[in-house]
Amino acid sequence: MAAEEVLRAEHVLEFPYKRSVGPILGRFFTELRDNQRIVGIRTKRGQVIVPPAEVDPETLEDLSADAIVPVANAGVVKSWTWLSDPRPYSAYKKPHAWALIQLDGADTSLLHAVVVESEAKMTTGMRVKAVWKDERQGHITDIAHFAPEAAK
Repeated sequence: MAAEEVLRAEHVLEFPYKRSVGPILGRFFTELRDNQRIVGIRTKRGQVIVPPAEVDPETLEDLSADAIVPVANAGVVKSWTWLSDPRPYSAYKKPHAWALIQLDGADTSLLHAVVVESEAKMTTGMRVKAVWKDERQGHITDIAHFAPEAAK
């Protein structure tokens, strides 16, 4: 083989699997789809985790679907990063932020996209609200994105 020849082989790395969501995450996704409502789960310590978890991450105690509670569809951006050049497979075709959003009533943050006009309009501490898809399927993407709370 000549030194300038490059061997190439297409390889697609995938992890296709299906996961049973159970009563806790199942309720989370059902509430998104059917009620445009975000829910979390209250731990025995009183903290509300969003999205809800099956196990308290601090105590490792099992959590019960009976402890699911609604939280607001709006909250505060705790941290964010700007994506100026979305990847071709991205659901968002224009620049946007990925943010950790602490919804009102929650003690943890939810990772989701925030769509604003420009990076200059994005700030830590800004209030944002969920923007819902018209047709929902019971996925986290039923929340199309978050937008500044003052936006209509």
